[in-house]
Amino acid sequence: MSSPHRRSRPLLRSVLLSNAAVLAATLAVATATPLTPLTAQGATHPITAADISAWKTIRGATLSHDGAWFAYLVVPNEGDAEVVVKQTAAGGKELRFPVGEVPAGGGGPGAGGSVASLQLAGDGKWVAMLVYPKAAEQKRLRQQRRPVVSKALVVNLATGDKREFDRVRRVAFGGDTPQWLAMQAFGPDAPAGGGGAGGAGGPAPGAPGMGGNPLGGGGGRVEGTDMLLYELGTSALFNVGNVADFAFDNKGRWLAYAIDAREQAGNGVQLRELATGVVKSIDAGKALYRRLAWSDTLNALAFVKGTADSAATDTAWTAVGVSRVGAPTQQLVTVGEGSKATLPNGMEVSPDRAPRWLEQQDALLIGLRVATPPLPRSEQLEDDDRPTLILWHHKDPRLQSMQLVQEQADKGFSFMATYLPATQQVVQLTNAEVRTGTVGAHDRWLLSSESQPYERQASVDGIQFRDLYLTDVRTGNRVPVKQRMVGTSSLSPDGRTVLFWNDGNFHAYDVATKNVTNLTAGAPTSFIDTEDDHNVDRPSTDFIDWSRDGRFVLISDNYDVWRVGLGGKSWANLTGNGRAERIRYNRVVRTDPTDRTIDLTKPVYIVAMQARTKKESVVRIDPAKNGVVSVTGWRDARYAPIRAKNADVWVSTIQTSTRFPDYWRVSFGANALADSVRLSDANPNLNGVAWSAGSRLVNYVTEKGDSLQGALYLPAGYQEGKQYPTLTFIYELQSDNLNSFYSPTFSSSPNALIGVHTSRGYAVFLPDIVYKLNDPGMSAVWSVVPAVKAAIRTGVVDSANVGLHGHSWGGYQTSFLVTQTNIFKSAVAGAPLTDMISMYSSVYWNTGGANQGIFQSSQGRFKGNFIENREAYERNSPNRFADKVKTPLVILHDDKDGAVDFNQGITYYNTLRQLNKDVILLEYVGENHGLSQLRNRRDYSQRLMEYWDSYLKGQPAPEWLKNGIPRLKMDEHLRDQKKKLDPKKVAM
Repeated sequence: MSSPHRRSRPLLRSVLLSNAAVLAATLAVATATPLTPLTAQGATHPITAADISAWKTIRGATLSHDGAWFAYLVVPNEGDAEVVVKQTAAGGKELRFPVGEVPAGGGGPGAGGSVASLQLAGDGKWVAMLVYPKAAEQKRLRQQRRPVVSKALVVNLATGDKREFDRVRRVAFGGDTPQWLAMQAFGPDAPAGGGGAGGAGGPAPGAPGMGGNPLGGGGGRVEGTDMLLYELGTSALFNVGNVADFAFDNKGRWLAYAIDAREQAGNGVQLRELATGVVKSIDAGKALYRRLAWSDTLNALAFVKGTADSAATDTAWTAVGVSRVGAPTQQLVTVGEGSKATLPNGMEVSPDRAPRWLEQQDALLIGLRVATPPLPRSEQLEDDDRPTLILWHHKDPRLQSMQLVQEQADKGFSFMATYLPATQQVVQLTNAEVRTGTVGAHDRWLLSSESQPYERQASVDGIQFRDLYLTDVRTGNRVPVKQRMVGTSSLSPDGRTVLFWNDGNFHAYDVATKNVTNLTAGAPTSFIDTEDDHNVDRPSTDFIDWSRDGRFVLISDNYDVWRVGLGGKSWANLTGNGRAERIRYNRVVRTDPTDRTIDLTKPVYIVAMQARTKKESVVRIDPAKNGVVSVTGWRDARYAPIRAKNADVWVSTIQTSTRFPDYWRVSFGANALADSVRLSDANPNLNGVAWSAGSRLVNYVTEKGDSLQGALYLPAGYQEGKQYPTLTFIYELQSDNLNSFYSPTFSSSPNALIGVHTSRGYAVFLPDIVYKLNDPGMSAVWSVVPAVKAAIRTGVVDSANVGLHGHSWGGYQTSFLVTQTNIFKSAVAGAPLTDMISMYSSVYWNTGGANQGIFQSSQGRFKGNFIENREAYERNSPNRFADKVKTPLVILHDDKDGAVDFNQGITYYNTLRQLNKDVILLEYVGENHGLSQLRNRRDYSQRLMEYWDSYLKGQPAPEWLKNGIPRLKMDEHLRDQKKKLDPKKVAM
């Protein structure tokens, strides 16, 4: 179930593909082209628990700026990972490095970027990575409550020479063509189970909080540890002690670092000129120094400084800026405690916002917070005297539950202000009336919005109105742009125009004249998203971005990309044939991750999909030409291209339902795929598993006349004319995943096991569902039942053995469908809503908000509340029709579910049990809306296999399924289940 305001329909949008998510890795064999189907050599076996554990994913893919080198992590679901660094040219060399069991996460792909544990130098000459203990060693260390400590490995890619450094938690290169590498060491008291790593020049994960703690007299935790500074060309190594934070400037000329020593002796910020080795003190004192931040394009540094008061009960913070670093005109300015600048009344500098220089280096952007001196000890309540009260009031704009979830964010909230050194003036930009904003390009204007006047109503109906303002960042003068608006807004790159959506059209606000122009009224297409079936008034299609010169905006109408002029009555369809031929030009490829505009004087690349066939192509729009040119051809595949920052070199994942999305170097020419160079082969040892024979589109018409589609995944070894047991997985729109490769992993998500099911002889069907207002449950019936019947008509599906599975909103749809149809032989509902009325006014505990907005403007799609529209809520509530259920049902619901109350699952279970229905409830104690603990994910996956095999294949049912397990025999039963999951012995 989605939280309020989340749109479930896949949206057409601009994608920064250097940060595009990489689908989980899976089987791969050496092939001539990226689209050769997966065909195992010799005998195959169904996927086992051991196969799932060993299945590998690709993380942190990064391309050097010249495109010559490509690096990535290969990480199994369980076990030790490997870093692969490969030349992109055909026949190029490949280097592999074991790196132990890496922490969860690791980042997505990027062009010249980096992730915490792997960094490829922009010039492609060096790679640095963190190496962790092996999985078995980490398990032993955790059991002994000892720290898990990583080390650094640095490799010269030209020679292959490498060097290791022990006890390192963070690595960072200096600039795009680095001469230096900085490494942050662990302290003597590394946290047990730790080993996090910071990214390039940023603070390491787990860095201390920045607010409020007294810092006098050596009190508080010392954060400084050794920093190793390694000169790449000479192998010279320098050790700087007691470093709490460090940051290179973007050119790698300077290294700033903050000292944090015991008793704060020698604390300060120092600046090292890397070419000469000269170190200068920027500021020093008995204080804390944090939030080191260089400007993106300037030699300008800023940070915050915290000094304890004389009683050591509070910390006063100062923002410090150093402009024109290294130049004769270098200047240091301070604002806050001890400076001459006067802060707004009742305000103090906040340590929770990193200060930074504006582009002209004439002003410092800082954070302010309300000054709240600590209470004297005598006035503080002791814990024994403090009531545990939470007071809920009807006038609260945010529920108390939401305030609790957001409490730490509220404590760290800061207003924005600019400090003008020339006049020593502090200009407050946001305040209690207008709290948030974004500084536009060239640091001229702040585009801010305020939703507080509408916050209480939004918590009820889910519609978040806001007022839009434009503020001069140097004077603080604020002008209203649009009141009570919903939808997108954006400031042009030249700062002259604000784009916003209102009343079914995009509008442009001219900053100089304050005139508003309707940009899309009268256009030959509509920019109202008529495909959005939520209860929202005239939602917009997607605004893609501005042209680089600020003269145009690019907007999608769900199919074509339109260039819209700012004067109105100026529209050009850049793609031409999208709507006519049902092609969604839906992902604009950005070739520079730092540029948020689109240069229309150069070719623009787009990943497009044919809506009815699901074929994809990478296409190109050439300047001053109409229409598009396909550079890959239209294929039953999916693409995620990345371009090198400084060269016309492209790499891309290319996947189908039977081909894992390995990376390939691609040349966008006549023989684009034939000329591809394979760059990754994540799972070469899994060639012996049985895999799906492919996927097919199933077309059908709903009971309300909507033409929809579904994706049908064929079982391994599929034979034409033979019918197979089939699992139907539901959750809104899914047919666009026809050519997606699903890697197996233990999960509570149905789709995570598609590959396992097809390997074991099942077909898997993913039908689309569209909705009619006031009927979310019946809409599923109107869509899914005709879809299953259409799938049966393909001859693939055994009509007597069809299962149904959904989780969250899909769990609701499942729990409702089994009350309305007997087409399914068995079903699984994960975390289902079962009573729309009782759920309506409950709390979505993960966010603290009320569920009311979800029901009215998000997935519920109801008009009004259950008092105004009671009959609609009742007729779509599964528990109202529990007596109609004839399908055996397993419910997964966990006691700590913060999205759908556990009570929804347990009351449905009790109702069905009272009616003597075949129902089982699986509850994993302590789990939330999905299963996070591996032991539980493994157990649940195994039970699903046993459940489906029993009902859909006629295999003997295990005891837990036939009769249940008494509480006193549960330990014995769990031991038996674990034996089935022994990764060395048992097939699933």
